[in-house]
Amino acid sequence: MHAIQITDASDERLADYRDLTDVALRRVIEPEGGLYIAESAKVIGRAIAAGHRPRSVLVQEKWLPDVEELVTDASTPVYVVAPEIAESLTGYAVHRGALASMHRPELPSVADVVAGARLVVVLEDIVDHTNVGAIFRAAAGLGADAVLVSPRCADPLYRRSVRVSMGTVFQVPWTRLPEWDEARAVLHDSGFELAALALSDAAVSLDAFRARRPERVALMLGAEGDGLSRRALEAADTVVTIPMAGGVDSLNVAAASAVALWELRAR
Repeated sequence: MHAIQITDASDERLADYRDLTDVALRRVIEPEGGLYIAESAKVIGRAIAAGHRPRSVLVQEKWLPDVEELVTDASTPVYVVAPEIAESLTGYAVHRGALASMHRPELPSVADVVAGARLVVVLEDIVDHTNVGAIFRAAAGLGADAVLVSPRCADPLYRRSVRVSMGTVFQVPWTRLPEWDEARAVLHDSGFELAALALSDAAVSLDAFRARRPERVALMLGAEGDGLSRRALEAADTVVTIPMAGGVDSLNVAAASAVALWELRAR
């Protein structure tokens, strides 16, 4: 392991870790820079196990042994800093041991991701990173084969998304969709029925849809608040709703995804 002590937060070797709490900035510089940030030894380990390569690691002295077990490539720099340097650099108190700047992998095609899949999740413009991470965790735990995200959906590899997903974002195959007209054609060509989870007078109940479950289902989930767009609903083959009680009309999108995936799981 190539450990390097750094005592100055302005050191340019630490640039990948600067201003991690500035969401607007990180949304731009991480994809453009071909990187993402993995937080905690567990998440870093899952990323490496999935074949992702670290550019560098940032760690405090007391957590160095955890990193030694993970980073076996001697060419990967491991920057060792004091707690106050880490906080000054990142913008928050780093309590999870280590951060890694990872090489962002090239996304596969939609056709490659859905090949052989029977149940995929489609996320349209979900901008909350916590919800994106929670949906990936539900997808992994409840047997979805892949996740497809719209061009304006929050980044599944953003630090908070990865953390909330508990690293399952590295486990579930995923990629970005083109716009709806093209996306619908690709999914139909692959044999999927598009099922939109939404409130609608024309919707069928989730249990009724499960009773006639198609061989291949693309479960469409919409943005917090507004739900699926008109174009997405027009692209759908079926609109499905979760029957509710107690005067509640809907669930949070992450909770709704878990309910629907449980009902549609392979049996």
